[in-house]
Amino acid sequence: MLNTIVTGSETDKPKLLIAHGLYGSARNWGVIAKRMSEGRQVLSVDMRNHGLSPWFKTQSYHDMADDLAEVIESHGAPMDVVGHSMGGKASMILALKYPYLINKLIVADISPVAYSHTQIQYIKPMRDLDLERVEKRSDADQMLAEQIPEAGIRAFLLQSLDIKEKKWRLNLNTLETEMPKIIGFPEITVAFLGVTLFLSGAESDYVRPEYRPQIKALFPNAKFAKIPGAGHWLHADKPREFEAAMQAFLA
Repeated sequence: MLNTIVTGSETDKPKLLIAHGLYGSARNWGVIAKRMSEGRQVLSVDMRNHGLSPWFKTQSYHDMADDLAEVIESHGAPMDVVGHSMGGKASMILALKYPYLINKLIVADISPVAYSHTQIQYIKPMRDLDLERVEKRSDADQMLAEQIPEAGIRAFLLQSLDIKEKKWRLNLNTLETEMPKIIGFPEITVAFLGVTLFLSGAESDYVRPEYRPQIKALFPNAKFAKIPGAGHWLHADKPREFEAAMQAFLA
């Protein structure tokens, strides 16, 4: 089963499951999980091939949805679910396959479509990093800077580097070979009739107007909201606004 961090105590409100995006981990969501847990119990998972969860040879959305279903069923269904990016696509497939496991669904800055842009360009720099020369995080940051100039992206990726064990907590081989599936979206014909919020960053282009027909076909009761000043990593760019939007929707 996926590695799961449980935050807070059970209340009369549905539990909240958080599914992170590509190269992320449950720990990335620690602050939001803690704040959201003031009114409900929150479960943050490491997706397969990420963090402390098991490594597999596949990263398909059906597999990821099945992983999430297993967590929900073991901790008590139904739950509210929020998924970001890759985790958002996995959460959509979860809702479409197992609607009875979900109370309300929040899809953070992603659409049920195939994208042309890829995130594979970060795998080679991570794989090429000479971990034997890394004594502290700043060493790795300096070495990665040659191939990844964006400080924010380096900081995000380095959250998955285990300095002590000198290894990445990412199955880079599987993520590389399965990247076409990750940037794609499976063909599926059923619809989820539950209440769904597509919450996006106003500075992001992952939820475009032309994607609305596909979204509405699969999620006919979808609502849409944007967070001003936020990009694709909206929960990191505007955490308080992201949390407020989630609280309002779930209430």
